[in-house]
Parts: sequence; C-alpha cells; structure tokens
Amino acid sequence: MFASLPVTALRTFESAARLRSFKQAALELAVTPTAVSHQIKALEQQLGFALFDRIPRGVRLTPKGERLFAGVHGALLDVATVLDALRPTPSSGSLCVSVTHSFAALWLVPRLGRFYQAYPHYLVRLEACAEVIDLQQDASVDIAIRYSSANYPQLYQAARLEESFGVYGAPGFCAAEQPAPTLITVRWRDSTLYETRWRDWCLAAGVDWWQRHTTLRAYDEEHYALQAAVAGQGLVLASSVMVSDQVRNGLLVPYRPDIRVPGAAYTALCVPGRERHPPVRAFLDWLQQELGG
Repeated sequence: MFASLPVTALRTFESAARLRSFKQAALELAVTPTAVSHQIKALEQQLGFALFDRIPRGVRLTPKGERLFAGVHGALLDVATVLDALRPTPSSGSLCVSVTHSFAALWLVPRLGRFYQAYPHYLVRLEACAEVIDLQQDASVDIAIRYSSANYPQLYQAARLEESFGVYGAPGFCAAEQPAPTLITVRWRDSTLYETRWRDWCLAAGVDWWQRHTTLRAYDEEHYALQAAVAGQGLVLASSVMVSDQVRNGLLVPYRPDIRVPGAAYTALCVPGRERHPPVRAFLDWLQQELGG
C-alpha cells in the first residue's frame, strides 16, 4: 500500500517547510544542504509541481506546498505521538515558545523549573520578541503566548490567563502620604492603551494625578518599570499577571487595592494539529496546571 511513498523525501520536505530553510533542515536531519535540495527536487519532479518559492532570506511554500505540508506534518505528528506513547520512557524533544520579553522575565521563566521537574526529557527554547509571530507562516515556532483581547479562530487556543490592572508601589512608598506621587509608565507599542488605563484608574480612584501631569518615569519594558517601583521610585500601573510574584514576595503592595481597571489576556496558541506533538502537549498541560485549571 505504501511501497511507493517517498518517505525520506517527505520527511525532508516537512523539516524544510517547518523551518523555512534548507540549511536549517539539513542541520536538523544531520545531512548536507545539497542532500536536502536533491530530496526536494526529486519530490517536486515526482509530484509535478513546485513546493517552494525561493526568496532572498530562505524559502516560502507555494499554495500546493502549504497543502502538502499540512497533511505531512499532521501525519508525522500522529506517528511521533503513537511512538512516544508506546515507549517505556518518553523520548527527548524540544519546543520553541514565542513570548514577550516581560512575560518571559516576570511570569514564565520563574515557573519554568516546575516544567523541567515534571518533564526533564523536554527542552523549551524561548523566543522573546515584541513582534507578533505568524504561526501559519513560521512553523519553527511551536507555541505563541500572545497578549490580546482578540480571538484567533484559525489557531488552536489552549491556556488563557486573564488580567486586570492596578497601581502598586514599594511598601514604604505606599505607606507615606502621596499628594502628587511620581507615576511610572511603560512605552508600549500602543502607548495610548496604557495611558488610557492610567486615566481610567485615576478617574475611578478620584485623583487627578494624570491630568495634573504629575512627574512621570517611562520605561520601554514592564519588568524595568516594576523594578523601578520596587526601588521606591514611584507608583506603577501594572498587570495582575506581571506583578504577581513581586506582590507574593512582599516587594510591592497594591495602592488602593479596591481600584482595578480591565485588562486583556495571555493566550497560548498553536497551529491546529501541533498540540498533538508530545513536547507541545506536555507544555500546554503544564501551563494549564500553573493557571489553576
């Protein structure tokens, strides 16, 4: 039934398509880039159509290549899952998780040791960046943890971490009278969103700090802003997700804890079918446990 299937060529194609690079596929498969190119060329000749378009920074799948990749990738994931389930001990593996710098530094990395305790045979590679990764186009990323209020109907959505915003400061700073405190803010890519939340908080708290243009200290990343607050430099408007460890450790305390403004959510996403890959499944299960679900 399967005697005519070009198994080696299909495995080579899956690697090159997922990594968007013949060179990277060669490294993964422990062969030369020339061998990868020959396998892809032979597969294209057998099928009668091109699978890749060559572009300056690598390769891009053609529409028919996209269709083939979806089928081959899913089939190989199923085989890998069955093999992993049958082994007396799980096989080793790795996964790439795309996150923002602040989420990695303030939430994920401090908890990642518990993942390694539960799954010592898997390695997590973090790719921290501010840009939104197109998971449909960049198959080198297994999971993206995105911050947004949006839904992603084309993607598999797993763990979701809701947030709200409040104002925090060092214990000594919050205990002192603050008629016009220094405010610590973050220069988000959408900075108006952060400013709106500061205004909403001030309005709900009945203070006019923002309107009076109280002294501001601005930082490009949330973890810098939180460190400034820990050092007693002012009050910071912070996500309940990002500030949770500092509050638990007593480094920061809520200022007017009764006042909260809505936030968005952090959601773990992957291309449908990728959640069946054993390392991805393990990470998503662990993440759900960390969120209390």
